[in-house]
Amino acid sequence: MRLNAKDLAGAILLMGFAIVGFWINAEDHAIGTARRMGPGYMPMLAFGLLAALAALTFVLGLFNGPDPLERWTQAELLAVLGGVAVAIGVTWILALQPGIISRNWYPLGLGLLAGCLVFSIPPRWRKLGLVIAGMVVFGLVLEIAGLFLAIALCIAVAALPDDTQTVKGTLALILFQIALCWFVFIKELDIRVPIWPQF
Repeated sequence: MRLNAKDLAGAILLMGFAIVGFWINAEDHAIGTARRMGPGYMPMLAFGLLAALAALTFVLGLFNGPDPLERWTQAELLAVLGGVAVAIGVTWILALQPGIISRNWYPLGLGLLAGCLVFSIPPRWRKLGLVIAGMVVFGLVLEIAGLFLAIALCIAVAALPDDTQTVKGTLALILFQIALCWFVFIKELDIRVPIWPQF
């Protein structure tokens, strides 16, 4: 066996995301069937695909090495530990507050966003941290801001660390994703999600 440590670590991380995603989705959403999709059906498919890709990456990582993990700098280690601590602390504090901020999954989402921002401080972690932050922003604002604005914010945040991305390219990607998501999820699958802000 020629172990690829990067692929194995990535596969374990992705499998962890998939397992947590399955758990959160099952707790809060009805799954439904392929003919009558509930709000948890598409996330279930996405997490299933993520788990399958993680398993495939893990198996391939057993044979396509060697590729050792790079050593983390002290700043990178502090960013990871600080991100986890901030995520847990913000989630816990917001969950104790009265009002709309403590409802549903908002404390967890805001905690994850704060943790991702701390995690993004070292340059080597910035792209990963801001891409995950973009996805968290999408989940946080979808119900209030609607699908179109949530997609725009998600892509804008995820594109921040990319030096090669132009404003025109980012806008083109946002418009393409909005059109694609409207066609697939709203028009064809008739998924009931607000597309405009609900202020």
